[in-house]
Amino acid sequence: MIRIAPSLLSADFAFLKNEIDLMQDSGADWLHYDVMDGQFVPNLSFGPKILSDIKRYAYIPIDVHLMVNEPYHLLRPFAEAGADYITIHVEACEDPGRYFQEIKNLGLKCGISLRPGTSLTSIEPWLDQVDLILVMSVEPGYGGQAFMPEALERIRTLYQMREDQKLSYFIEVDGGINLSTAPLVTQAGADILVAGSALFGKENPGQIMEDMRR
Repeated sequence: MIRIAPSLLSADFAFLKNEIDLMQDSGADWLHYDVMDGQFVPNLSFGPKILSDIKRYAYIPIDVHLMVNEPYHLLRPFAEAGADYITIHVEACEDPGRYFQEIKNLGLKCGISLRPGTSLTSIEPWLDQVDLILVMSVEPGYGGQAFMPEALERIRTLYQMREDQKLSYFIEVDGGINLSTAPLVTQAGADILVAGSALFGKENPGQIMEDMRR
């Protein structure tokens, strides 16, 4: 089943509750929550307090994507704020295994992500430890970027590795996902589509989600 995860980075923050209610009522499966530190990526975004506030009315899983250098100190605060998944970047953590163990100790699912220019070999040691692999199909840091087609081969490779090694991680894709690119990434093997500007501010996000799943 294809899951749709609206990216809150594209929401209108002045009406965040209304935006989340609309996405949930429209059939969203997850919410994608980008955390940026202004160092690993050149942008800043949400912290644990906003997640805690959101969790009061969000009833679908929240996937917290940490685009932060060495964010070990943030694992517990985001877990306590209501994260269901926490995804770290392989480039930002010296010892990813330490992170995955702590995330699991906190009762959450763990994920790993990598920039478009980072080799898949960098995450191979962790494939049997993670619940999710987030393929970035844009450079992380800003919403509204164009999809990078080279991501498709990475998705196909991860799908084949999952089959060959009998693993069970989700393959999530983030960046430039819309009605044109959704069929490409799902055919390549993606399970979860993170979409921002393709959903927020649109007249009928529910229909768009349905069309993406098809």
